Amino acid sequence: MKVIAFNSSPSLNKSGTDLILKKFLDGMREAGAEVEQFYIQKLNIKPCLGCFNCWLKTPGQCVQKDDMEIIYPKIKSADIQVYATPVYLNGMNSLMKKVFDRSIPLVEPFFIEREGQYGHPRREGAKQGKMVLVSASGFPGVKTFEPLVLHMKSISKIAGHEFAGALLRPYARILPELKERGFKVDVVYDACETAGYQLITEGQISSNVLKKVCKEFMPLGMFIKFVNTNFQNELDLLNNLTLE
Repeated sequence: MKVIAFNSSPSLNKSGTDLILKKFLDGMREAGAEVEQFYIQKLNIKPCLGCFNCWLKTPGQCVQKDDMEIIYPKIKSADIQVYATPVYLNGMNSLMKKVFDRSIPLVEPFFIEREGQYGHPRREGAKQGKMVLVSASGFPGVKTFEPLVLHMKSISKIAGHEFAGALLRPYARILPELKERGFKVDVVYDACETAGYQLITEGQISSNVLKKVCKEFMPLGMFIKFVNTNFQNELDLLNNLTLE
């Protein structure tokens, strides 16, 4: 089974997004999947021109020549597409949005209706696969992810793919620090690996596993105090350096 994964965090492998994605992909590999990952920050991908040439003048081919030429055949042949993005203003970041905007050569211009929503038929040779969202946020709770999940479900439907679930991790980036302080964060890492293994071997991810991915480790008030204190300490340090 072929899996293609995109990580749009500009922090690359030092991001909370990558921390969660890596474990998820490890589980897929353990289950026997062929996994290929791309850091979008490292790719040369230009914004969509909105010219519709890929629908009319050069059907299936974008007029812009950049690294999307590498990506198109991999998306077409993938059984599972994994999109990992940090949450920016309650949605995916601009790096990830560019990939989706530039994906319209993979569909035909004709309108079709799918479950009350309009979309486009996939071009010949493009698999009807599964799409998975992996996302990290600095905020506590899963409320922040709701607009992004809704958007991803809509994209999946437009493209005619199955939305296979979302791994949502609040305050992912500080998980290593929390582990050093004695919090049992390995339950999150294990759940991410299990999610990947389940998706390959069973075709779906259980709701219990997804709940463990977004497990909270401290009361809301304590978390806010923890984060605000850290930021204030950073600001004080920078101010002191400036004064020196």
